[in-house]
Amino acid sequence: MTAKVNEGCISCGACVAACPEVFRFNDDGVAEAYAEVSPEYEYTAKEARDDCPVSVIDIEE
Repeated sequence: MTAKVNEGCISCGACVAACPEVFRFNDDGVAEAYAEVSPEYEYTAKEARDDCPVSVIDIEE
């Protein structure tokens, strides 16, 4: 499973807080997905996607 943060991230940090095993801030201060979504983090990665205030996270299975 892969996650992607699309353009439009507002750097709120909700995804990083919900699932730091998959999301982090890059050098530009916006969130990025830096790791594959392993089965043990599937729930929290989807929670991060669902809680994103600007809906810029995609998760593909």
